[in-house]
Amino acid sequence: MPASLRLHLAALLLLCLWLIGCGSKGGDEETGENPYVTTPYTLTLPSNLPQNVGVPASNPLTVEGVDLGRKLFYEPRLSRTGTQSCGSCHQQSKAFTDGLTKAIGVDGLPHSRNTMSLTNVLWETTLNWDGAATSLEQQARLPIENPVEMHQLLADGVRKLQQSELYPPLFQKAFGTSTISEENVLKALAQFERTLISANSRYDQYLRKTGTLTPTERQGAALFNNHPGEVGGVFIRGGACHHCHFSETGLFSSPDFFNNGLDVTFQDAGRGGVTGLASERGKFKAPTLRNIALTGPYMHDGRFKTLEEVLDHYNEHVQTTSAFVDPNVLLSNTPNGTHLDLTITEKTQLLAFLRTLTDSAFVTDKKFSDPFKP
Repeated sequence: MPASLRLHLAALLLLCLWLIGCGSKGGDEETGENPYVTTPYTLTLPSNLPQNVGVPASNPLTVEGVDLGRKLFYEPRLSRTGTQSCGSCHQQSKAFTDGLTKAIGVDGLPHSRNTMSLTNVLWETTLNWDGAATSLEQQARLPIENPVEMHQLLADGVRKLQQSELYPPLFQKAFGTSTISEENVLKALAQFERTLISANSRYDQYLRKTGTLTPTERQGAALFNNHPGEVGGVFIRGGACHHCHFSETGLFSSPDFFNNGLDVTFQDAGRGGVTGLASERGKFKAPTLRNIALTGPYMHDGRFKTLEEVLDHYNEHVQTTSAFVDPNVLLSNTPNGTHLDLTITEKTQLLAFLRTLTDSAFVTDKKFSDPFKP
């Protein structure tokens, strides 16, 4: 091959390589995006909680995504008035509840329901009192757009975030694009909420043999897990609480829904409002009892201000004629009795045990706190 032809071909090859490089660079300049690499977020799962967790493949946990989600969780621009964030109703000091009978939205209107705790939502397969949401990504939209909560279309919130100096770079780091989308807002919020793991209460320490419980607290734990009735000719006294608040999983919640005998007629259809089934009217999710001493008022409508009132209901005031009432709330410590009939001492023991489920480290952990506050 003549030398002149070889030089010509080499020049063409260099020109092609230069054009390819310019095209790649031009694409970056046009979109404003840069290559990004995320850092996997390592969840530390407590040994006494289930090891199978439902993190969707479409939204893996990353350090960048969790950090962004934490900021969005405390971001008031997601509300219509710019005065309320997710963290307004889910306050860390109250185990991510708000201490109100019913949640109050940006317009001062009360919600029809009490704020649920976000403790250990990583393991939940249905969310809200009625299970209307089946993923954290789906659930996160509901309070933002609900007229009696944050009262703003998520699209409007996205527009506000896009106009800020803070958020486009954070979305670039977390999702590889500075163009903010509704989907990525929901993904980031869900990532942060999946890290809200609580398993360092005094009861957990007792199980791990790094702490102790008093005799009263241990007797309360036994009552919690005992099903009242005769076993081998001996009558066993108990509260049967574990039937709805599963202690064997360590979560003290349930994926199921229950009519716990609050009412005979139902102003709130509960699960029945989602499924349309008459048999599920008045049934509600059994929330986690972890940090229960911090999350009052109690029940879906916040009707009970104290744990003592809750226990009084189960012990003495269950509406036995309520349609489809759960049979486990009809058990009695009196043979052929119509109520649970715990003694005053047994009530004291149960309450003492419930208070051992408070995780002080969880409600003070800085990695869950408002990043915008000093």
